[in-house]
Amino acid sequence: MNYNRFFPTSMKAALANDPPGAWVPKTPADCICLHRGYPASSLVPYVEIKCAVNTLIDKEHDLPLHYLGSAQTGVLKEKIRSRLAVRGIVVKDAELLVTSGSSQALDLIARTLLDQTAVVAMEAPTYMEALETFQNYTNQIISVPIDEHGLKVDVLETLLLKRKQDRLPMPRFLYTIPSFHNPSGVTMNPERRHRLLQLASAFDFLIVEDDAYGELSFSEKPIPLKATDPEQRVLHVGSLSKVVAPGMRIGWIAGAHELVFACNWVKKDLDHPFAQATMGTYLQHINLEQHIMQLRNAYRSRRDVLVAALEQFMPEWVKWTIPDGGYFVWLHVPNVDTSLLLEKSLREGVSFVPGKHFFLHPSEGKDYLRLSFSYEEPERMVEGIQKLGELIRLV
Repeated sequence: MNYNRFFPTSMKAALANDPPGAWVPKTPADCICLHRGYPASSLVPYVEIKCAVNTLIDKEHDLPLHYLGSAQTGVLKEKIRSRLAVRGIVVKDAELLVTSGSSQALDLIARTLLDQTAVVAMEAPTYMEALETFQNYTNQIISVPIDEHGLKVDVLETLLLKRKQDRLPMPRFLYTIPSFHNPSGVTMNPERRHRLLQLASAFDFLIVEDDAYGELSFSEKPIPLKATDPEQRVLHVGSLSKVVAPGMRIGWIAGAHELVFACNWVKKDLDHPFAQATMGTYLQHINLEQHIMQLRNAYRSRRDVLVAALEQFMPEWVKWTIPDGGYFVWLHVPNVDTSLLLEKSLREGVSFVPGKHFFLHPSEGKDYLRLSFSYEEPERMVEGIQKLGELIRLV
């Protein structure tokens, strides 16, 4: 049977794109996985989470396993609100929606705000899974380049003025990762952040701020866009995946009540009450600030190991960023097709993500690649970079 005839036009268009996760390389056994944007295994607090599960079940028995779940889900929300307030984001209860990870948050925003008539602006490069998500709802996506200071707001302004002159619709929203960008690692400077908010007001669009790595600063802590959002145009998307455990699937949307209400309307009861109650219990029994400081120190050390290995083993014509936080280093390998390079690298037992996956137009990322310093142990990272450097020299 041809089931294609049952799909609506929007689904047919979505299925024409690459499937979700197509960017993940098939790694051989014992591969040095420099593609994985995961927390290091040794930094996931599994013992404390196990204790939280035991505490929750011992105290509440079957309650956390029901649809409505435990009161600890409310504790989780308050803990998130408190943490946001520390970073300058003050929201009321109705302005915060807990989600099943930031991926669900982005999908809810897309479902709420997008259709095939809607325009989305995104950075180039950008987070590939956000690009995959938005392409499920619209094919009207425009790219704005970044540099070492983040989104090039001057280019954005020129683009917006041209669209206005040509009587084309403005973006429904602009999606940005202003702090410790994935994949580039760069951070948008304060001047550009301020100008971006001004442009959103002048041209009447929303901003979706993906702050997945915002807590993982290695020096100065950037101020979130949402913390300086006078017109409530910013939907702030956050997650505990990078600072606690990704499998817990705890994320959120913080924004104007009307927008959060609409996202919750389409979300309905697609929650994970047990995971939320467990996380609420966990956060009640640990010092989150202390935990995050430990992560910052650990990932700063790992970044330094990776950068030192790059300096030692890469040809001088290969260039990279040195991020001030997050998980990633972004390499430019001029005149090298990094997708073909990956095939050779996997045979040597080293993985990375080719740059093409981070662009709306894949050819723009042909000679870039992303490395993660978060997951592998330092000595294996050094070994992986040495092998990768040797392969690049032979190209």
